[in-house]
Amino acid sequence: MKKLPINSFLFMIGFILFLVGCSNDTETSNSTDDSGGETVNLTMQAWGNPEELKVYQRAIDGFMGENPNIKVDLVSVASDQYEQKLMTSLQGSKGPDIFYAYEPTMPELIDAGVVQPLDDFFASDESYASLDDFSEGLFGPARSDDVTYGITPDANPMVIYYNKKVFEEAGAKSPQEYYDEGNWNWDAFLEVSEKIKESGKTGLVMENWWAHWYSWVWSNDGLIFDENGEVVLQENDKAKEAFHFMHDLVQSEKAVYAGSLPQGQGVDAMFMSNQVGMIAGGRWFTPQFDQNKALEYDYIPFPTNTGNKVEEVGVPVAYLAVNSKNDHVEEAMKFVSYYVSTAGQEVRTGEGGSALPSINTINSEALADTTDKHIEYMFNAREDGFTHGSNLAKDAHYPGLNTDITETIDLMFLGKQDADTTIDKVVEVIQEHTK
Repeated sequence: MKKLPINSFLFMIGFILFLVGCSNDTETSNSTDDSGGETVNLTMQAWGNPEELKVYQRAIDGFMGENPNIKVDLVSVASDQYEQKLMTSLQGSKGPDIFYAYEPTMPELIDAGVVQPLDDFFASDESYASLDDFSEGLFGPARSDDVTYGITPDANPMVIYYNKKVFEEAGAKSPQEYYDEGNWNWDAFLEVSEKIKESGKTGLVMENWWAHWYSWVWSNDGLIFDENGEVVLQENDKAKEAFHFMHDLVQSEKAVYAGSLPQGQGVDAMFMSNQVGMIAGGRWFTPQFDQNKALEYDYIPFPTNTGNKVEEVGVPVAYLAVNSKNDHVEEAMKFVSYYVSTAGQEVRTGEGGSALPSINTINSEALADTTDKHIEYMFNAREDGFTHGSNLAKDAHYPGLNTDITETIDLMFLGKQDADTTIDKVVEVIQEHTK
């Protein structure tokens, strides 16, 4: 068993006591409907922008249409406050019955014993879905000792979004043209970023979280963790080169660091206002961008530095879990099984959806008539990418490690630390958490 740093250990103890103390206070209410039958009221907590929340609601409405005796209320919490709010709400008397959880949160919740095992219900006739519908690699940190505590309702493989107007105004060749020629690589990426910079705008907004670092490292055939989950960054020259590439992009002002943007100026706002040529992300930006009819954009895979057209990228997922202490666990699991089922995924991930389906039998044909963009690049990335918590992105299994890596890389992007120092410190924090 790993040895936790003292501050992490105290946090875990506090958190567990916190949850145990509150578990009996979890509130799930019943009411009586017009027909005199009992209605079970459940809450589902999630993050998302307004368009994403509308997408979530589609599946909720579909479930309630089939189960009029179960009412599910969607509770929205901002993503930057989400984990703290989740912990706090589980402590108090209004803990959600069902909730989205980030990948690194799942091991903490499992250790605390507050998430319901789902295997038996999903094997029953009451379930709308089978666990066999999902690739093994998507369970990541939501499965422990062969017990499943969370299921990913969809997947969001990373791609580059590019703004066609910004490229045209800069006189830069489009990423699609480079890709078609077989030349969409780091050199081309630097070339177009420089042209956009010369036009007075920004080539890329660089974000600082796991799917971004790993995608850049893997685009160079580098490794932070190897296939066995062992840290190898300290000896992996390809990964080190990728850290230097990210550092130099920001320091040369071909990219701007998202963490340095003025308050209220977000990644999506910069893209929609034609201030930046490229951003990286999953499909979550799409519904919002499609609301802006004047915005012309498309998707392109991450540029590579290996000679291959594409390399693996991060596949952000979230997990939907059930509060094991609520009064209606069976109804909550039934809802989850619908939300992640083929019916639930198709209604959320079809036209206007904010993610791709995580059930592998649902492919791009389900979306083919809904977009004129190269959505197939996302589906290709889903097949080849890795989730946070896979062996190649093992940090999600260690409480606090992802935060420590993020804080270390933050100093690099802010110009307070060079790339070599950052690499050494990332290795140091990984070794400290995993020893």
